[in-house]
Amino acid sequence: MLSLNSLIWLIPLPPLVAFMLIVLLTNKRKGLSHWIALGGAGLSFLVSMIVFVKAITTRGLAESPLGSAINWLPAAEKWLKIGVVVDPLSAVVLFFVAWTELMIFIYSIGYHNYGQPAGKEDRAGLPPHGAEVREHGKTHKVPSIEPMYARFFAFISVFAFAMLLLVLSDNLLTLYIGWEIMGFCSYFLIGFWYGKDSARRAAVKAFITTRIGDVFMLLGIAALYTLTGTLNFREIFHNPETMSMLTNTLSPVFHLSWAGLIGVLLFMGTIGKSAQFPLHVWLPDAMEGPTPVSAMIHAATMVSAGVYLVLRTFPLLSAGWSPEGALTVPMTAMAVVGAFTALFAATIAVAQNDVKRVLAYSTISQLGYMIAALGIGAYTAAAFHLVTHAFFKALLFLGSGSIIHGMEHGVLHTGEHVDPQDMRNMGGLRTKMPVTFWTFVAGGLALSGFPLITAGFWSKDEILSGAFNGGHLAVFITLAVAALLTAFYTARQITLVFLGQPRTKAAEHASENKPVMTVPLSILAFFAIVIGWVGIPKAFPGLGHFSPAWFQTFVGLMLPETAAEEGHSPVPLLTSLVVALGGLALGWWVYRKFKDAHAKDPLEIGVKPVFKVLQNKYFVDEFYQKYIINPCLWFADKVVYQFLDKTVIDGALHGIAALGMKLGNLLRFGFDLPVVNGAGDGLAGGTRGLGGLLRKVQTGKVQQYMTIALASIVVIGLIILSFVISS
Repeated sequence: MLSLNSLIWLIPLPPLVAFMLIVLLTNKRKGLSHWIALGGAGLSFLVSMIVFVKAITTRGLAESPLGSAINWLPAAEKWLKIGVVVDPLSAVVLFFVAWTELMIFIYSIGYHNYGQPAGKEDRAGLPPHGAEVREHGKTHKVPSIEPMYARFFAFISVFAFAMLLLVLSDNLLTLYIGWEIMGFCSYFLIGFWYGKDSARRAAVKAFITTRIGDVFMLLGIAALYTLTGTLNFREIFHNPETMSMLTNTLSPVFHLSWAGLIGVLLFMGTIGKSAQFPLHVWLPDAMEGPTPVSAMIHAATMVSAGVYLVLRTFPLLSAGWSPEGALTVPMTAMAVVGAFTALFAATIAVAQNDVKRVLAYSTISQLGYMIAALGIGAYTAAAFHLVTHAFFKALLFLGSGSIIHGMEHGVLHTGEHVDPQDMRNMGGLRTKMPVTFWTFVAGGLALSGFPLITAGFWSKDEILSGAFNGGHLAVFITLAVAALLTAFYTARQITLVFLGQPRTKAAEHASENKPVMTVPLSILAFFAIVIGWVGIPKAFPGLGHFSPAWFQTFVGLMLPETAAEEGHSPVPLLTSLVVALGGLALGWWVYRKFKDAHAKDPLEIGVKPVFKVLQNKYFVDEFYQKYIINPCLWFADKVVYQFLDKTVIDGALHGIAALGMKLGNLLRFGFDLPVVNGAGDGLAGGTRGLGGLLRKVQTGKVQQYMTIALASIVVIGLIILSFVISS
C-alpha cells in the first residue's frame, strides 16, 4: 500500500498521463478522450481530498509538513533535490484547485456540445457554427460539437498538471517549471480557435507579456540559488543564518538588500502572471479562448499562481519587517501596485459590455486586492481571499459561458445576427435560465461582498480590516472605493443580463443548459456561499463568539510569531457594509430601465467623456502600441534587420565572399593557370609530341621492322664489343 508521502507525488500525474494518452492514442475519439481527461482530473481530485483531510487533522503541520524529496541533479559536491510538500498553505490551495479544476472539466463536456452533430461548415480552428437537423418534418439549426474536442481536453489536462505541480513543489525550480508549462498551455488555449486573427493575437500577447515578468523572476531565482546554494523553501526560509545574510547583505542594485532585490524580482513575475498593472493588458484579451479556459486561467490556475508565489515566498519579501515598523521595499511595491490595480481595473469594468470582459477586469481588480493585502502584511486575509475568489470567480466565468451558450441557442433558433456575449443584447434571462440565474447571483453577491452570507464578504472584510488596523489608510480608502465599484458593476451585469425584459429575439429564445453544465455551477455556488464561514474571525461582533476562525488559525501557522494579528474595528466593518449594499443598489437603480439594446449606456449619457475613457481602458493598449510596440517593430525592422542583419552582418558576409572571389581569381590567373595548369599542359604537350615522333616509325611494314631490329642488334653488339676491348 502506498504511503501518504507517495500519494502526494501521484497527485499531479493523472492529468499528465491523460494528456499523453489523448495526444498519442485517442485524439480521433471524442467521447473516450473526455473520459480519459475526466478520469485523470477525478483521480487527482480524489487523492487531493485524501491528502487534504490528512493535512488538516495533522498537528504541527507547519513545523513538520507532509512530503518528501529526492536527488535530481548533481551540483558540485551535493545534489539538487526536488520534492513535494503539503503544509497549511499548499493544503488550502490544493483544495480549491482540485475542486475548481474538476468542475471545469465536467462543465467543458457540455460547453463543447458533446453528443451534438457536427456542422457542415465547421472547421478546425474556428468556433462551431451549428448544425442543421430535421425534426418533425422541419429543419432547424442546433449547436454543433467542437471540431477539436479531443485537443481541448488534452491541453486542459496538462494545464491542470502544471498547476498541481506548482502548488505541491517544495522548491522554486519545479515551481518555475509548472509556472512555465502553464504559460505554454495558455498560449495554445487562448489561441485555441487559431483561425480567428483576434485569437492568434491574444495568444501571442499573453505569451509575450507574461514572459516579461518571467525573465525577472528567473533572475531572482538564479540570484537566490547563487547566494544560498539551494532553492528549497524550508532550507531558505527556516534557516536564520541564511535569512540574516539575505536581509543584511547589500546588493549592488540601488543599495537594496539581497532579500529586497530578489523579492522585487520575484514579485515582477507575479505582476506578469497575475496581470497587475502595467502588465495587465493580456488578461482581458484571454477571453478569446473558450469559456472553460477563461475559468481555468482566471480562477483555478494561472493568475492564482502569481498570488501563490508571493504567499509562498512571503518570508523573503517581508524579511526585516515587523508590524510596528516600515514596510520593506517589496512589500511597498506590492501595496502600491496592488491597490492601484484594484481600483484601476474596477473602473474599467464599469464600462465594459462583453459579459466575459467585465469578469476579466474584475479578476485583475480582485488580484490587486490580494497583492495589496500581502503588501501591508495581511497574510491570512490574502490567502483567504485567494480561496474564496477562486470559487466565486470560477462560478461567474462558467456562468457567463452558460449565458453565452443559452444566447447562442437563441441566435441559431432565430437566425438573428447579434453578439451573444454583449450584455445589451440580453435581458430577462432569469426566467429562461433559472439555474444559471440563481448560481450567477450567488457568485455576483460573493464578488460584491454581500454581508454575512457570502464568502466574498468575509475575505474582503479581512483585507479592509488589515489595512485600517495597520494604519495604511491610503490602501484602505483605495480598496474601499474599488469594492464600491465592484458591487456597482456586478449589479449592472446582473441587471442587464437577467432582469427586465428580453431586448432581442435571441434572448427571448435563450434556453437553460444541460445538467452537465448546471450541476458544476450549483456546486461552485455552494462553495461561493459557505467557504467563507470557515474564516469568520473571532473578533467579529456577534458571530465571532461562535466561530473557531479555522482558516486564520490553520494558515496562520505559516507566519512567524512576530507577524501582525488581524483584528477588527467598526470602521472597516461599516465600510464593507456600505460599499457592498450601496454599490449593488446603485448599479440596479442606474440600469433598471435599460430596455433598448441600441440605446446609450446610462453612464455614457451622464458622464460621456469619462465613460469613453473607461470603455477604451484608459487607452493603455493604444499607448503601448504607439510608444512601445511600434518603436520596437521599427527598431527590429530598421536597426536589427535592415542595418545589423542586411547591412552589417550580410555586408560583412558579402565582403568576405567578394574578397574570397578576388583571392580566388588571383590564385587562378597568377598561379593555377600559368604554373599548375602550365606544367600539366607542358607535360601533356611533350608526351603528345613524343608520341607523334614515335607514330612516324609505326609504318606497319615487317621488312622495315626487321631492318631496324637487325641494325639495333649490330649497334648494341658493337657497343658491347668496344667495352670488352677497352677492358
